[in-house]
Amino acid sequence: MWPALIPLIGELLKVVIPNPKEAADAKQKLAQMMQDGELAYLNADMQVLLAQLAVNATEATSPSLFKSGWRPAVGWVCVAAFAWNYLLSPMMASLLTIFGHPVTPSLLDMSEMMPILMGLLGLGGMRTFEKLKGKT
Repeated sequence: MWPALIPLIGELLKVVIPNPKEAADAKQKLAQMMQDGELAYLNADMQVLLAQLAVNATEATSPSLFKSGWRPAVGWVCVAAFAWNYLLSPMMASLLTIFGHPVTPSLLDMSEMMPILMGLLGLGGMRTFEKLKGKT
C-alpha cells in the first residue's frame, strides 16, 4: 500500500517544499522511513519464527514422550494410514477373495490426512534441499 503512495507524496512534497533539493531530501527521508518500517515488520516476523524454532528444539530434546514424540507420532499415523490404504487393505482383499470370502475392507478417508502429511514431507523436503545446497 505505502509504496504506491510514494509518487503521490513526492508530488505533494514538490508543492509544499518549493526547493527541489529540500523536496528530494524529504522524499528520500520518507522512503527510508517506509523501508525501515517494512524492515521492522520483517524483523518482527523473523523474531517470531526464531522463537518458535527455539520452542521446537526444546520440545524435541525433552525426555517426555508427550512433548518430544507428538511430531513423530503424527508421521507414524500418516504412515499407518498409507500402509492400510495402499498395501494392507488391497492385499487383504486379494487374500480374502482367494480363500472364497470376497470382502473389500473399507479404506480410510485421506482427505484430511493428506495436508498434514504433505506439510510434514514438505518441511523434510526443504531441509533436504538445504543440505544439498550445503546449508547447515
